[in-house]
Amino acid sequence: MSTSSVAPYRCYIGLGANLATPEQAITSALNALAQHPHISAVQCSSLYQSKPMGPQDQPDYTNAVATLQSELAPLELLDLLQQIENQHGRVRNQHWGPRTLDLDILLLYQNNAPLTMQTSRLSVPHPGLELREFVLIPLAEIAPTLDLPSGNSVQWAAANIPKNGLHIIAHPPITSL
Repeated sequence: MSTSSVAPYRCYIGLGANLATPEQAITSALNALAQHPHISAVQCSSLYQSKPMGPQDQPDYTNAVATLQSELAPLELLDLLQQIENQHGRVRNQHWGPRTLDLDILLLYQNNAPLTMQTSRLSVPHPGLELREFVLIPLAEIAPTLDLPSGNSVQWAAANIPKNGLHIIAHPPITSL
């Protein structure tokens, strides 16, 4: 895997799972990221339980948001996240369906500047970022002073989105590595 020769990226990653052992899958994914040679400074929010966004005939989700420093270019990071998902048995057969692990790049910053990217494989910022309480509230927990691409502060957005029963179920599995 080649790495970017430019300044490192500050990345915000959404994590979710609702099959098998969601808390273990999220912790395992965080550990895999923390152990990667081109990733550092991994920090994670608390784990939250949320209702499914799509079909309701599936278990509730466990969600979190992590931040990390990456020397990988955005598509290389996406490849790594998909590899970790696959190692956890991820099957992509239903949009918004149940999953053993889901890892999404939410936001990218380089030299403290937000990056935007639109390719067939990756959209940054994540298109549903400001519509999902299970993303905004954990993001506000670990990055309370962050301004979103819309210009809203993450604190404001998190305070003004319906909670839909979202609640903390566990303290952060990884606080800082």
